[in-house]
Amino acid sequence: MPGGRLTQQERQQIALGLADDLAYAEIARRLDRPTSTITREVTRNGGPSAYRADLAHRATEHRTHRRSPATPRGLEAPPLPHGRDAEAVRAYEEVFTTVLMQAGTPKMMARVLVCLYTTDAGSLTASELVERLQVSAASISKAITFLDGQGLIRRERDERRRERYVVDDDVWYQAMMASARSNAQIIETARQGVGVLGSDTPAAARLENIARFLDFVSESITRAAEQAREVLHTQAGTTPGGPAGPN
Repeated sequence: MPGGRLTQQERQQIALGLADDLAYAEIARRLDRPTSTITREVTRNGGPSAYRADLAHRATEHRTHRRSPATPRGLEAPPLPHGRDAEAVRAYEEVFTTVLMQAGTPKMMARVLVCLYTTDAGSLTASELVERLQVSAASISKAITFLDGQGLIRRERDERRRERYVVDDDVWYQAMMASARSNAQIIETARQGVGVLGSDTPAAARLENIARFLDFVSESITRAAEQAREVLHTQAGTTPGGPAGPN
């Protein structure tokens, strides 16, 4: 039924629809399912080019068994704040993680980042991350080192002197600036190669074009990030400079 888990037959229909290059919305219509269900199903199981109905079904069963150990009576998980649907939140976290992985973020680093972003406080300790993600402290430490190095999180101490890992309103701005600085080093190195290889050679021309391209992109990123920084500090429902106007 529309609100239940996908059946193996439905997954086979999804695979057939993908093979016929049908849009997610059309596959969803044929199965009487929300388009988001089909999008989530395909994204978490390899994407449209690698989706396999039998593998997707087994993977889902494995995830279900892994998440659903027998819970002793009286120890049920507390309800999520704001009346959130736990299953919907879990599914969204998987989709968000997959999107970050497809963008090049390693899996554990993506899981930690998503966990922080979907926490209302925007910060967690190492022990809280271990508990939420059910992984080792070493895995969390490695992920935090990577994310900190990329400028995607920051560290701070709370009132109990515990180190907390924070994603705040300025993290994406700082990450953009870090990207621009990284490009600057590539630009400088590429232009060094022009002198080494000879300015009139095809190889040197290629390196100079790379440097010019990255120089233009970095300048555009820096300018846009500076102009848009205020958006990161704007409350929902407003725009920088005053209330949101009609769309």
